[in-house]
Amino acid sequence: MKLESLCLHAGYSPENGQPRVLPIAQSTTFKYDSTAEVAKLFDLAEAGFFYTRLGNPTVDAVERKIAALEGGVGALCTSSGQAASMLAVLNLAQSGEHVVSASSIYGGTFNLFAVTLKKLGIEVTFVDQTASDEELEKAFRPDTRAVFGETLTNPSMDVLDIERFAKLAHRHRLPLIVDNTFATPVLCRPFAFGADIVVHSTTKYMDGHALQMGGVIVDSGNFDWTSGKFPEFTEPDPSYHGLIYSETFGRAAYIVKARAQLMRDMGCCQTPQGAFYINQGLETLPLRMEKHCRNAEAAARYLAGHDKVESVKYPRLPGNPNKALADKYLSEGCSGVVSFSLKGGREAGARFIDSLKMISLQVHVADIRTCVLHPASSTHRQLSDEQLREAGITPGMVRLSVGLENLDDILADLDQALEQA
Repeated sequence: MKLESLCLHAGYSPENGQPRVLPIAQSTTFKYDSTAEVAKLFDLAEAGFFYTRLGNPTVDAVERKIAALEGGVGALCTSSGQAASMLAVLNLAQSGEHVVSASSIYGGTFNLFAVTLKKLGIEVTFVDQTASDEELEKAFRPDTRAVFGETLTNPSMDVLDIERFAKLAHRHRLPLIVDNTFATPVLCRPFAFGADIVVHSTTKYMDGHALQMGGVIVDSGNFDWTSGKFPEFTEPDPSYHGLIYSETFGRAAYIVKARAQLMRDMGCCQTPQGAFYINQGLETLPLRMEKHCRNAEAAARYLAGHDKVESVKYPRLPGNPNKALADKYLSEGCSGVVSFSLKGGREAGARFIDSLKMISLQVHVADIRTCVLHPASSTHRQLSDEQLREAGITPGMVRLSVGLENLDDILADLDQALEQA
């Protein structure tokens, strides 16, 4: 099936007389007739559901759908995008080990990597994703366990050269993790360009309606965990009676380990009700992304031509330094997010935001309704000025998330607010 059909049909196929719409299995636990059956589930010898923290029919259907959309062998839904990024890394790195990450990533992820993982003994080196291969090579160490980047960076709207970073990671026998939140599989499928693991904040476009927090990890099934760099996949797991993930689960070793170890112990799971809401969003994802992209590109062109706007960051604009990468990886569009800076800096930006009427100020992005945010004082507030610059953020940058309203109404509100700025 094509992607539009997968959004509607993947993950759940009702049998004769069953509900057409994905049912909500609103139960924390499941009944069995014998201890032997339950023992097989706990030994990972058979697939099934016994406790919703580790698996639930509704959540499972959404995991299967997202895995199909990304072209992976399996997925694990989490309680948030932050939880997905955290588990994706912790499934590979432990205390005393190291990760290489692009610096121009979402502020919450930057803080997770720079502060919280450091407390756990995992060091992260941040790199300029536009640097040369020779410069990037200097960041790798013998104890490096993964490389991380975002397809479209939040909020600087830079495009990751996925193929280049995948080749770089693979030269060191390491997996590339890509946060594909802004692009979604509708606009980009990172596995096709060599990425090994994809994460999403499903709270954003996948949900699309500002209803439900969530995240997901998707495993491509393509990475070779038996190279000797990852003994946790090739040596017995004492918490599962000596089970060896690479031997027992083959291509799905990574995602099974994430569920069996990390979700088991950390419990940052998605709920059945939450998964139902996410599925509702997924069903219309292709339609929404097309309109988001069309409106955003028009808004970006309008802003680029306004005399009160200092600069606009949207990869599809002519002259944008990311245009060639956007043409390669995001030929159908670059999502609904536009970042721009006004002449006059912070003060002008504040006046602009406060003057908007239809467009709302909110700590969110990728909603069906157009909204704005000032990253330096909100999502990236915890970063120093130097870290802001590393992330490609100016003090006066405004992040505009263009929604699905009539384009004329969006432009009219921007126009009147710019006059006030």
